Amino acid sequence: MAQQPTQGQVHVDQPLTQISVAFLQDAKNFVADQVFPKIGVAKQSDRYYTYDRGEFNRDEMALRAPGTESAGSGYSIDSTPTYYTPVYAMHRDIDDQVRANADSMLSLDREAAEYLSHKALIKKEKLWVSKFFQSGLWTGGDLSGDVSGSVGAGEKLHWSDASSTPIEDVRAGHTAILQSTGFLPNTLVMGHEVFAALLDHPDIIDRLKYGQTPGSPAMAGRDSLAALFGVERLFVMRSIENTAVEGAAAAHSFIGGKHALLCYSAPQPGLMTPSAGYTFQWNGMAGGGEGVRVKRMRMENLESDRIELQMAFDQKLIASDLGFMWSDIVA
Repeated sequence: MAQQPTQGQVHVDQPLTQISVAFLQDAKNFVADQVFPKIGVAKQSDRYYTYDRGEFNRDEMALRAPGTESAGSGYSIDSTPTYYTPVYAMHRDIDDQVRANADSMLSLDREAAEYLSHKALIKKEKLWVSKFFQSGLWTGGDLSGDVSGSVGAGEKLHWSDASSTPIEDVRAGHTAILQSTGFLPNTLVMGHEVFAALLDHPDIIDRLKYGQTPGSPAMAGRDSLAALFGVERLFVMRSIENTAVEGAAAAHSFIGGKHALLCYSAPQPGLMTPSAGYTFQWNGMAGGGEGVRVKRMRMENLESDRIELQMAFDQKLIASDLGFMWSDIVA
């Protein structure tokens, strides 16, 4: 039987954990940690509360006659929703012979932490796509892209088509969410290929050229697109994944696909604070910060030091009416 590390041989490495957390937060091509608020939780699983928005938006205040009670009302609370933060983990071993031959011993541990952090980013991004960036999830609106001449119910002309109307389409999404919830969307997320197509869309270039300095080209960018689409934040998913099995030729593709999501994301999490989604992070996991911890342990049977990263989180769609989805919106 392989020798297992004893309790004294396992150490939660705070400096390496800090490297990992910084890496997760600073990798701009990945959006999973940026779109929705993060809530640190002490327990791996628990309940949270949701409120019936319709009860808040009903006009029930009435005139009060002298000597009578005021009109009464109230609202219900749904305490059935739950979260559960599964633990994801991966390790990388550093052989004693490799360490002895390295120019800098410390860099091996740091490189291992960064390598594992990159793997964690890919895992988290893919899970985010499966939880939020798919058709069939959002009741605020759910449309798919189609080619010119065959657009039917539930479809919109591809935004890569010069005849499409992406600005008007997103504006209609704003109106749909605002009318059904009372909240104006503040966030737009799109895949890189969607962003690239919009940069050259004639409607967008035409609107931008009037704000340019005379003689300068009309150049679209993330900030200008955010202004045109009426959102405070615009995220472009540029992360990639190699979908080939180990040993096969690399097959890279964008994790975010060709989709776009308009939504309301709360600036800060809080009680009675609606948001299209939240990320629950199990900070109560010993030694963890941001739901992440890095351990260093001795694997004497392998004559190696093991660097292990694990993270515990749950990405939850909270309010489906606060999102409007366009799937495969470019050709």
